[in-house]
Amino acid sequence: MRIVTTIAQQHLATAQRAASAAEAAGYSGIVTLENRHDPFLPLAVAATATSKLELATGVAIAFARSPMSAANIAWDLQGASGGRFVLGLGPQIRAHNEKRFSVPWGPPVPRMREYVLALRAIWSAWRGDGPLRFEGEHYRFTLMPPNFVPEPLPCAPPPVTIAAVGPRMLRLAGEVADGVRLHPFCTRAYLEQAVLPQIDAGLAASGRPRSAFEINGGGFLATGATDEDVAAEVAWVRQRIGFYASTPAYWPVLEAEGCAALGPRLNALTKQGAWERLAAEVPDELLHACTAVGRHDEIAAIVAARFGGVSDTLVASASYERPATLPPEVIADIRRIPSAFTGFAAADVSE
Repeated sequence: MRIVTTIAQQHLATAQRAASAAEAAGYSGIVTLENRHDPFLPLAVAATATSKLELATGVAIAFARSPMSAANIAWDLQGASGGRFVLGLGPQIRAHNEKRFSVPWGPPVPRMREYVLALRAIWSAWRGDGPLRFEGEHYRFTLMPPNFVPEPLPCAPPPVTIAAVGPRMLRLAGEVADGVRLHPFCTRAYLEQAVLPQIDAGLAASGRPRSAFEINGGGFLATGATDEDVAAEVAWVRQRIGFYASTPAYWPVLEAEGCAALGPRLNALTKQGAWERLAAEVPDELLHACTAVGRHDEIAAIVAARFGGVSDTLVASASYERPATLPPEVIADIRRIPSAFTGFAAADVSE
């Protein structure tokens, strides 16, 4: 199993030190978020400070950027890192697209399909595979003068993974992406009943093996050196679960756990502005279904039971404001847990 962590994004000056520390600790990779800060800039710094660590956006908001813009920065990060960058994209919800990024909204699944295919068409043209000719309903790219083609990469273009919650986006991930980034508000029952069948259907449609497709995330981690440290993490996770479970889009997770009545109750509290009361409504059974909970000396076995056979990559921290602090020996134990994913299937195009 792979294990990744966030790094602090508040100040770019700290990214180099944080990335180096994550690599020294034995993490498989680091991931950046697009919340308060740009997700790409810290990875540019990290690319120059590390040699083995995977660098991924988890996620960058797709529709706020033209695929050409995303293709350009991903190409540069892939080159700077020597082939260690993964472009993680997410659609975000309608309100954020329209009111936060001021971009038009439409059905996200067909648009995301075109987005991924457009990226690949652009990169293919840059590799010299033929002229750029991508014409879809949402995106059209037909102009690429030679002086706008970046220098060749010494490796394959970056893998593309997409965030998915609903069944159509999950299936799309299996059809066109190199992996899926799952929401942390998931239970194993929901993963097995709702997530994996859609991914499997997408992979079957594309004729690709599961071993080349990464399933990333799908739950929380609450751990620490002492019982007190674990309790503090559990309190933070419980609040996050209350927040997510108040949103109707996530209620299928509650239904899979027999907690359907909880969602409307939490939603009513948010409409009252009683955000501080959400955590108290989350039962222990739901928290443990969503979370691997335990001290450092016991967490590897708990992670194996919670995520093993389902997820390939454990996201050890759900916020860059709370980076993981796992000891190297625990990270090594987690990395020994078997998983189906063996590596992205991008072809080597080195000169």
